Amino acid sequence: MAMHGSIEPVLHPVQIRDLRPTQMTVGMREVQRKQAEWRMRKLDEKGDWLGGHMVPVVIGPGGTPWVIDHHHLARALDDEGVGTVLVSVVAKLDHVPRKRFFAFMEARNWLHCYDDSGKRRDWDDLPRHVGKLVDDPYRSLAGELRRSGGYAKTSAPYTEFLWADFFRDRIKRAQVEDKFEKAVAKALVLARSHHASYLPGFAGPDHGESPGTD
Repeated sequence: MAMHGSIEPVLHPVQIRDLRPTQMTVGMREVQRKQAEWRMRKLDEKGDWLGGHMVPVVIGPGGTPWVIDHHHLARALDDEGVGTVLVSVVAKLDHVPRKRFFAFMEARNWLHCYDDSGKRRDWDDLPRHVGKLVDDPYRSLAGELRRSGGYAKTSAPYTEFLWADFFRDRIKRAQVEDKFEKAVAKALVLARSHHASYLPGFAGPDHGESPGTD
C-alpha cells in the first residue's frame, strides 16, 4: 500500500516484535522471496539497506507502533532473526482512545481486518506481532501476477488484496497452493478479462471469455 503525505523519520531502531500489524495475512511466497533477497546481501551491506527501507507506522494508544505498510518485509526480517528496524512515523495518535483509534485507522484505509478466507474480522483479532501473520496464498498469487505484468502497480490502498479476493472467487485454493505456476497462468487470463476491469491497475484488454473455476 502506497503512503502519501509528510513522514517523520525516527532514527532509532524499533524492535520488530513490538510492531503491531494492521492486517491479518501475508502471502508467504512473497515473504520467502524477501527472505531470499535478504540472504543474498553481503553482511556489510545489510545495515545501509535497512536504513533505506524504513517501515511506516502510526503511533497508537500506549505508544504502540502500528505497521501500515511493508508487512511482508517485517515478517521476512523477523523470520530471518533480525531484531530491529527503523521506522517512519506517519501519524501520532497515542492520545486517541482505543475505540476511536481503530475507527480513525479504518477511515484512513490503514486497517485491513480480513482473514485468509477473505472474511471480515474484528479489530481484536489482529495479530499481536508480525510473526503471527497468517498465510493467504491468494495474496502471493496477486503479488506474482503484478510482477508478471498482469496488472499495474497503483497507489490505491490494499490493491493486492483486492486482486487476491478477485481470484479467490475464481481459482480453487488447492490449485494456488499445489500448482502455483498453473494458477498464475490462469490468473493472467482472468486479469485481462472484462470481469477484472473494475480493479485498480487493470491492464486489459479483454481477451474473451474467462475460464471457469476448476
